[in-house]
Amino acid sequence: MKVYRKILVAIDCSPVDDFLVEEVSALALQLGASLHLLHVVHSHTLDQERFLRAESMLILDRYRQKLEAEGVGVTVLVRSGEPELEILREIDEKSYDLVAMAAHGHSLPERILFGSVSRTLRQNISIPLLMIRPDR
Repeated sequence: MKVYRKILVAIDCSPVDDFLVEEVSALALQLGASLHLLHVVHSHTLDQERFLRAESMLILDRYRQKLEAEGVGVTVLVRSGEPELEILREIDEKSYDLVAMAAHGHSLPERILFGSVSRTLRQNISIPLLMIRPDR
């Protein structure tokens, strides 16, 4: 069995992230892995970019502090652009063993309307993708 040591965690700054971080922190502790929390700011104006970046940094820093207190090695990353493209770039630029993200469970019309980051990742990455669906 492959051991995952460097895990990229795609954070979208939504309520499901709490469950995602809880699950991957347990996995990281068991494996002795480091977590790399990535949020991609998707904005249309400079003011929106600044606001969303500041908000996401607050959220990511809260997760970083929690994970460090649990003994998990953690890095915080923020990129700007289209989420699926920036996640793919991050994967291409670094040597991750696993990508973890939350599955939102959109209905078919929502998937058609909004697209799917997870679908794009499934089709374009060569490393395992762990989809975590929050308890309902």
